[in-house]
Amino acid sequence: MTLAPGLRSQLLIMVEREDTAQNVGSGDVPVLATPRLLALAERATVEAVGPHLAQGETSVGTRVELEHLAPSPLGTHVEISAQLTEVDGRRLVFRFQARDMHAVVGQGTIERVVVDRARFLERATR
Repeated sequence: MTLAPGLRSQLLIMVEREDTAQNVGSGDVPVLATPRLLALAERATVEAVGPHLAQGETSVGTRVELEHLAPSPLGTHVEISAQLTEVDGRRLVFRFQARDMHAVVGQGTIERVVVDRARFLERATR
């Protein structure tokens, strides 16, 4: 494992109907849904560390703190960036931010833990 603070990843999306609160059931307005924002932020964390994990390892989410600060309507381009800020054994802490052309629309922290994929799946099926 070659994990060290500073690893980062960025995603760029355009808000589409599938991404909206109306579509995912978290509200009734056609803007980027908070659960979708979280999923994108988690995806960025996975992409930041994935290439640096040993074969057979993966990371799983364990804790999230998210502030959804502004709406992003259909057609808005949103960039989600995540940076690994702390490595404590197998525990990884990320800071993420989502921005559109005008402002920060979301931010927070995500904690993940590095696990052995096979053992994790074995435990999950008991």
